[in-house]
Amino acid sequence: MLSCNRLLAALLLTAAPVGSYLSTSHAVAAEITGAGSSFAAPIYQAWGDKAKSSTGISLNYQSVGSSAGQNLVTAGTVDFGASDAPMAPEKLASASLYQFPTVMGGIVPIVNVPGIASSQLKLSGPVLAEIYLGTISNWNDPKIVALNPGVSLPDLAIAPVHRADGSGTSFVFTSYLTKVSPAWKDAVGAATSVQWPGGAGARGNDGVGASVRATEGGIGYVEYAYARRNGIPTALLQDKAGEFVTPDLASFSAAAAAADWDHASHFAVDLLDGAGKGAWPIMSATFVLVPTAPKDAARGAAVWKFFDYSFRTGDATAKSLDYVALPESVKMKVGAEYPGHK
Repeated sequence: MLSCNRLLAALLLTAAPVGSYLSTSHAVAAEITGAGSSFAAPIYQAWGDKAKSSTGISLNYQSVGSSAGQNLVTAGTVDFGASDAPMAPEKLASASLYQFPTVMGGIVPIVNVPGIASSQLKLSGPVLAEIYLGTISNWNDPKIVALNPGVSLPDLAIAPVHRADGSGTSFVFTSYLTKVSPAWKDAVGAATSVQWPGGAGARGNDGVGASVRATEGGIGYVEYAYARRNGIPTALLQDKAGEFVTPDLASFSAAAAAADWDHASHFAVDLLDGAGKGAWPIMSATFVLVPTAPKDAARGAAVWKFFDYSFRTGDATAKSLDYVALPESVKMKVGAEYPGHK
């Protein structure tokens, strides 16, 4: 148990249960508000449902995109913001925010190609970049055919779909394309919002998924759970070793296992295009942002109480939703450095 538990225990007026990362209390009615990442929305909503009966804390979470989440917590409109794009250290300092990860997960290409089932189509990072650059515009392009021997690819225009809102999912996706494609790096780069060379925009992971499902020839990128729950076909991706990897919990876990948390500033670990065997190439942690000096100390304490409880009890829920839980050592470090606990 961490020695810094005493301050939070005094704030919550309770004793810490055995096994907590920091002290938490028995159920006391409270409501906290969060907003941001649609990538993280399924896990926060599931954790919220579980925590309400056990802690008395009710979570109101709005899936509005990572950029909005950063803006709302900076403005003091919500108790915590959520973002898949880690905030830069200088911005964290100027906004007086503490950033920590909650879970990790995979971003996957989704497709709507007649006759192509899930995990049948093979793509590489450079080919994916060319599709979004518009230099590959048809599903029977020789570069796609070369990756898919024996697969009958139709003479059909590719219809790329991207996020229209400021999105951490877009940040992760464009960061991956920037890492594997010099052409993408030079022309577009990585950000929560970029100047897309073409294609159609949709809001949120669910919007991108719905648009691809409705568009013959469509391709998009979403958090894996959205694709799995909605039965949208996913593509395999070529990893750093040249092997084609299926998006699933095993390949996500392989990517997470290679993460270098010890050298990650403000927990902003790089999980993209890792060298681990069978590692899914487009992986990300998702982050929470909280004020280092919240205006309402009780609400600030309730936010940590919610995440502390979820860290201790929520790994199985995360796994059921196809996320990868944080290592125990990272959870402990998050708690040790949480605002006001030093």
